[in-house]
Amino acid sequence: MAYPTPQVTNTTAATFIPEIWSDEIIAAYKKNLVMANLVMKMNFKGKKGDTVHIPAPTRGSASLKASSTAVTLIADTESEVLVSINRHFEYSRFIEDITEAQALASLRQFYTSDAGYALARAVDTDLIQLGRSSNGGAGTNAYATGAFVGGDGTTAYVAGSNNESALTDAAIRRTIQRLDDNDTPMDQRFFIIPPSSRNTLMGLARYTEQAFVGDGNAIRNGEIGNLYGIPVFTTSNADTTSGTAAARVCLMGHRDSMVLVEQIGIRSQTQYKQDYLSTLFTSDTLYGVAALRNAASVGAAKSASMFALVVPA
Repeated sequence: MAYPTPQVTNTTAATFIPEIWSDEIIAAYKKNLVMANLVMKMNFKGKKGDTVHIPAPTRGSASLKASSTAVTLIADTESEVLVSINRHFEYSRFIEDITEAQALASLRQFYTSDAGYALARAVDTDLIQLGRSSNGGAGTNAYATGAFVGGDGTTAYVAGSNNESALTDAAIRRTIQRLDDNDTPMDQRFFIIPPSSRNTLMGLARYTEQAFVGDGNAIRNGEIGNLYGIPVFTTSNADTTSGTAAARVCLMGHRDSMVLVEQIGIRSQTQYKQDYLSTLFTSDTLYGVAALRNAASVGAAKSASMFALVVPA
């Protein structure tokens, strides 16, 4: 019996081979991530359960040893941070055969790039919004507590009062001091700013000279330079407040201020629907996020490692 023709082969169906979709989507996802690349990341892939328990031990203090006396014992009651794996985002397209047959190959490239961007934005949004609990904040988008205005870094931001102000060098240095005062490690810090604050920095001479430098060959994922030893990243996804006027939020923090737990990494799947002569394409991810050293349950007042500055949009 002659083999039936025509056949569907890897060549004729190349745009719907899952591996190709997956590779392109993962590349786009990684390219568009900002915040997720800066915080602690835990791999929970392949494991069962919906909650991760992360120990949050209390720092101990050294005791002076007196002659002929016993050592001083430390016995703190340790706490933990719970991370719920409850964030499941998907991106789906239903592509008819006629479209697949007639469209340019760039159609797939757009879908894979768009899927990666959409999923990356979802992850980054969840992480950035954890800034609402920075410095013991209430966790609401009003930033009613815990945030300072960008003008001086010492005046408390008051939700709805429109007292936000443009980012200044004084506010940046004051925020760095807050991290220093909390014994936050010098390395692995980050500074997230909205486009409006990048515009402000570009207008200040000192930040185009020695205080603000970046390796032009290494700028990636929103990184625009290095400020007082802290990498600076700009993103249009910077958080907003719920005040009467539009305001954006800058976040300065440390890698350990929050955590991203991935249970299902970026994946893509396709399924042919013969009754519709179409292919269903879906890309998704399952994860959870939580504040670590900013949550009130672990002593935010003493251990906060992230601070928010509110600036005009």
